[in-house]
Order: sequence, then C-alpha cells, then structure tokens
Amino acid sequence: MRTTWHAALPLAFICSSTLGLAGCSSDPAPAPEAEEAPVLMQAGQWTLTRKTTGYNTPTVTPAEYQEALKQIGEDKLCIAIDKDGLPDADAIASKEGTACSYKDKMARKGRLIATLSCKAGAGTSEIVVEGNYTADSLTLGTTMTKTEGGKPVLRTTHDLTGTRTGDCVKPG
Repeated sequence: MRTTWHAALPLAFICSSTLGLAGCSSDPAPAPEAEEAPVLMQAGQWTLTRKTTGYNTPTVTPAEYQEALKQIGEDKLCIAIDKDGLPDADAIASKEGTACSYKDKMARKGRLIATLSCKAGAGTSEIVVEGNYTADSLTLGTTMTKTEGGKPVLRTTHDLTGTRTGDCVKPG
C-alpha cells in the first residue's frame, strides 16, 4: 500500500516546490489599471504649417523637384472636430483637394492613421495621413496621389504641424 504524506508537509514547503500552486502566494492581487483618458483634439483656431518633402510627376525635372522642396506654407483656419474626434478632412487636405471625406480612419491614444478621398481639379486625390496629436497640437505626415482618368499625375509628401491658438473668431 502506498502512503501519501503531502498532507503532513508544511504549507511553505509545498508552495516553494515546483508544483506552482497559485493559491499559495501571500502577495496581494495587483490593483486593476486605471483606464487611460482618451486624447481628444480640440476644435478652434489653428495654425497649420505644411512643408513639402517630396514631389513627383511623370515629367518632373530635377530643378522642379528641388524648387518644390522649398515650399513651406502656413494656414490659419478654424478647424471643426467631428463626432469621432477627427479634424475636418478639408483642413488636413488644404490645397491638395476639396470636398474631402475620410475613406478609412483610426484615431486612438493620440495617433491618427487615415486615408482621405478628395476632388482635385479634373481628377481626384487620395491622401494618406499618419501621425500624432494632442488636444492642441498635431504632427502628421501626408502622401497625396492625384489621378486624372484613372492615371496618377502627381504625388506629393508633406510634413504637417499645427498648433491650436484659441477659439474660432466668428465675423460679427
């Protein structure tokens, strides 16, 4: 007959053995992590700076490319934020498109990844946006591809930075 003697062993010995009994721990259970508050961009008056970092057309010359890289524009505009916490798509697109809408989007924990679909002259433009934001600042990279008749005719890339400067001033 076989004798089981585990019942007579001290609890400390059983817990320190390789049995790995979860109920033997004397440490308190970890406190649940507090849920992180969402990062929400605020509507208002913004200053956006757009620096061209790439420019390509089917016929671009090296001189045209270098000239395009010197382009830095600044816009002061009132930006609305939609129900999903996203900035107005036309504000992000600027002169690269009109009547823009979000084709796809992900905004979470201060990170924005989206694709905008816009009208652009006789064609359309698709703008891929990726970067970070806070309630009153943003740093985004954009890549725009303009097509006419289904063929790409222009591709640009930009660094876009912005700062919220206050509430929108309504003309009175």
